[in-house]
Amino acid sequence: MAKECSFDIVSEFDKQELVNAVDQVKREITSRFDLKNSNSDVVLEADKTITITTNDDMKLRNIIDILQSKMVKRNLSIKILDPQPVENALGGNVRQVFKLKKGLTQELAKKIVADIKASKIKVQASIQGEQVRVSGKDKDDLQAVIKMLRGNEDAYDVPLQYQNYRS
Repeated sequence: MAKECSFDIVSEFDKQELVNAVDQVKREITSRFDLKNSNSDVVLEADKTITITTNDDMKLRNIIDILQSKMVKRNLSIKILDPQPVENALGGNVRQVFKLKKGLTQELAKKIVADIKASKIKVQASIQGEQVRVSGKDKDDLQAVIKMLRGNEDAYDVPLQYQNYRS
């Protein structure tokens, strides 16, 4: 009898890398000529949100570009950022909050399971909380599922990781 092989599909990010990216953004704000003395601030709040406060929209866009470039350099997907509307802050400043996406929503998990079933690969997919467990008898089938999901990654608005590969 063949053994079951499995892996989990999750959506997470490295918290320490995110902290490092935000710290690099803060350092660059203090050293960049166009952002110096602009009362700009970037705050990471409990791995839930990133809040950017600055003087005007132009500086806000510059800081967002810096944040995204620092995240990419640290292998963090910018898909984890969920931008909220820009709002006015005290003293004529502008503020934008980015919620951080972590875990698969129920709708997205259902979509992933449906995509796996539609692919006709001989595996079983089940939703387990904020992750999807894929299991099957053949390791090659599991590899085919990962390849298919990586090919469709643009259809999902979160980065996907594949963990706990057991054979």
